[in-house]
Amino acid sequence: MTTDQDAAASLNAACPRCGGGFHCGAKDSHCACFDLKLGEGLRAELKETYGGAACLCIACLVELKQRDDAAAAPARAGTSSADRAAAPPKRP
Repeated sequence: MTTDQDAAASLNAACPRCGGGFHCGAKDSHCACFDLKLGEGLRAELKETYGGAACLCIACLVELKQRDDAAAAPARAGTSSADRAAAPPKRP
């Protein structure tokens, strides 16, 4: 049985993009983000926007990857990938 204290301890970071809590598993030897293959351009933009040490939650990373993949097909006019990376996701 998981207590509220256990749940709070598992959320050790706040996503700088959306503000949501998440657990960064990088120090646990595996994090969900390890399985995402982000393009060089998107990784450079994330580093520039959020700093090299900042982690984003998996939901934001997946959303940004999907947007980057979609933009790589036919490029969207008027919206740069940096603009998309800076915009937080819509929350219910």
